[in-house]
Amino acid sequence: MTEWEIKGREFGNCNCAYGCPCQFNALPTHGHCHALAVYDIERGFHGSTRLDGLKAAAIFRWPGPIHEGKGECVHVLDRGATPEQRAALLRIVRGEDTEPGATMFHIFVSTCDTLHEPIIADFTFDMDIGARTAHARIDSVAEMRGSPILNPITGAEHRVRIVQPNGFEFFEAEIGRGSSKTMGPIRFELDDTYGQFAEIHLCQSGMVRQGR
Repeated sequence: MTEWEIKGREFGNCNCAYGCPCQFNALPTHGHCHALAVYDIERGFHGSTRLDGLKAAAIFRWPGPIHEGKGECVHVLDRGATPEQRAALLRIVRGEDTEPGATMFHIFVSTCDTLHEPIIADFTFDMDIGARTAHARIDSVAEMRGSPILNPITGAEHRVRIVQPNGFEFFEAEIGRGSSKTMGPIRFELDDTYGQFAEIHLCQSGMVRQGR
C-alpha cells in the first residue's frame, strides 16, 4: 500500500434534507441517495508524487441507502494534473490505497457496482467555510452552489455544525444548503438540499488527528 496524505477543503451536496439523516446512521430522506463532492487539495502527496493545489470530485447515485450498495460513481480529475498526479489522485479517491473502511473514499466506492471511467476536466472552485458559501464549476460535468440555511420566519442565517470525532470524512463540518446539476454518465439535479462545508485531512489510515 502506498502511503498518502491530503489536507484541504470539501464541499458536498446530496438529495437529503438539511442535516442529512445518513450522518446519524439513519435512512436517507427519500430512501435513495444522489450526491457529489468537490475536493480542493491545499497540500498532499501519494508516495513521492506531490498533489498540492489539485482538485478532484466524485458523483454518486445509489438506488437505496448507501450501505445497501448497488451504487454507481464517476470521479473527475483535475486537467491541470500531470499523468502521474492523475494516477495518484485516482488511487486515492477510489480507496485503492486505503485501509478497509478508513475513509469515505474506500467506503463509498465499496458500495458501488459501477465505476465509470474517470473524467478529466477543468475546475473552478471558491468556498468560505465559515460563511457557508461555495461555488464549483466542473466544465461539462457539474455545477454546484452552496449557501447558508435561512430562518423561515426571520430570514436570518442559521448556523449549525456536525462534529464527528471518530468519522471517516471530516472532524467538523459547517452545514448549509446546496443546489447542483450534473451531466455526463450520472445525471441529476439537486435544489435546496443538504450541503456541507468542511476541512478534510486524510491519509491511508483515516482522518489525521490533531497533533500528528
